[in-house]
Amino acid sequence: MGLIAFIKNAGERIFGKKEEQVVDKSALILNHIRSFGFDTSEIQALVEEDLVILTGKVDTIANKNRVIVAAGNVDGISKVEDRLVVLPKGATIPKTEIKEPEEQYYTVVPGDSLSKIAKKYYGNANKYPVIFEANTPMLKHPDKIYPGQVLVIPPVD
Repeated sequence: MGLIAFIKNAGERIFGKKEEQVVDKSALILNHIRSFGFDTSEIQALVEEDLVILTGKVDTIANKNRVIVAAGNVDGISKVEDRLVVLPKGATIPKTEIKEPEEQYYTVVPGDSLSKIAKKYYGNANKYPVIFEANTPMLKHPDKIYPGQVLVIPPVD
């Protein structure tokens, strides 16, 4: 759980123009997440100005982080509050929680590349596919990142 910061005016535009009538931003966020192939049937999104609060459950920590990044990389959103629980499909909340290593988040700056980010976090630029894989399907190609975009930086074994 936590609050993840994003750059408010970076990312995909899904809300439309300001002069248009009020839209259900929560539904738009869930549709956006679903557009990447994620099951949102057990996820709720609440949008309060530039904050998205995600609650519910997902099946893996990797999918949890991808859902957070998908919700946060939207124009007009600057924070995502993570209240998601990681549980296998059909499972109920266990009495003891198994801790998986927490993944980090990184905000892309001008001049960045996945290999440059991999060098910074892993000491090896050739580990960029680890970052790319952790951010699919939001990333379509390793060379297509932009300043302000927030990426998941998974731990390396």
